[in-house]
Amino acid sequence: MRKISVILSIFVFAFAAFQTAFAQTKIAPLNIKQRTLKNGLKVVSLQDNSSPTVTVQVWFDVGSKNDPNGRNGFAHLFEHLMFKSTKNLKSEQFDRLTEDVGGNNNAFTSDDVTAYHEVVPSNYLETLLWAEAERLSNLNVDEPNFLSERKVVQEEFRQGVLAQPYGRFYEAIQTLSYTTHPYKRTTIGTIEDLDAATVEDAQNFHKTFYRPDNATLIVVGDFEQKQFDAWVDKYFNRIEKPTNAIPRVTEVEPARTAEKRQTVKAPNVPLPAVAITYLAPDSKSKDIAALKIAQAILSGGESSRLYQELVYKQQIAQEASFGVDERVDKGLLNFTAVMASGKTPEMGEKSLLAELKNIQNAPVSAKELEKAKNGIVANALRELQTNRGKAFAIGNGVIYHNNPDFVNLELKELQAVTIADVQRVMKQYFTDNNRVVIYYVNEENSK
Repeated sequence: MRKISVILSIFVFAFAAFQTAFAQTKIAPLNIKQRTLKNGLKVVSLQDNSSPTVTVQVWFDVGSKNDPNGRNGFAHLFEHLMFKSTKNLKSEQFDRLTEDVGGNNNAFTSDDVTAYHEVVPSNYLETLLWAEAERLSNLNVDEPNFLSERKVVQEEFRQGVLAQPYGRFYEAIQTLSYTTHPYKRTTIGTIEDLDAATVEDAQNFHKTFYRPDNATLIVVGDFEQKQFDAWVDKYFNRIEKPTNAIPRVTEVEPARTAEKRQTVKAPNVPLPAVAITYLAPDSKSKDIAALKIAQAILSGGESSRLYQELVYKQQIAQEASFGVDERVDKGLLNFTAVMASGKTPEMGEKSLLAELKNIQNAPVSAKELEKAKNGIVANALRELQTNRGKAFAIGNGVIYHNNPDFVNLELKELQAVTIADVQRVMKQYFTDNNRVVIYYVNEENSK
């Protein structure tokens, strides 16, 4: 028994030492190349010849915050339209250029950005560069394409929001958490706004935002830099830069001055839910790192504070979480809980605020801090093992920090967070006056 105890002690000590070293490990910087073409297109590349694949991504500085008034959903609509026909590509042919050679493609839209990404064997890189330049410059924004994709987006809204028991809940968190900033708009859009839209509206949106000086081309993988640069010049330099300025969001979300409360009633809600939101600093704030550490401590899996207290010990919630919703302008800090059967949103609010008070009033432990850093570093390193993961990290740096090299700085900032930093940001941003409380209940049970 003594021998086993000694071995176990050695293992525990070694594991603890490994964790500490892991959280403080130095990460080799990515050798990122940057340049800007004469038409304003930003080109970011990272050569990695370790596998015969390459990822091609184009990030446009346009998201749902840029949707015209009365046309909520246009940024998302264009995510779909970009896969339709161009002057030299048939509809859905982009899928054939990637999937038929064993690759893949997809896209996403958020409040701040719309991005398109592909992974293909590296010998198809030139083809993909031509195709991306083609749909940037020659997209057919015509009546048939517009009408077909409008129907698709509206059906996504029905299935993703109206048919889901908590679809309206997550929509409400966004719409009720902002007062003046266009972040009030949801990314997916609304059926009514899309119904009112015309193909001329879509064409104007395309001309305004889908242009080389509003885009960043990111390529990571197996290529030779000189050849890659030549292909980029060949296919993208010929695209002209429009002379008109790109309109930018100028609205500023005002600071909250008093707590606000709202009850949202919806059909087919199996269990009530509660959300407590606070305005966050913008994505360039140095406080984001400490807030992300707090997120890991409060909500990082089943051993986290919120799960242990609300789900395991009190058994008042089926799930409980805290998230940092990072955005170019003021983001959100969200506590949410879906209640257990027979439990109320009031109970969830009380317990969530109690956990908030705990982390404000008492410093987190060194063990919790170390564990949070370990998890974040491990997840980041795991993502950076792939070309696509590297490109996504670079793209996030471009949009949220105006710096493709932020991928080489982010983990250092996270590793530098102290116990005092965590307590400070939890006190600074989580004030009573900066709070919006949302109860989500079944409309039939609330009459």
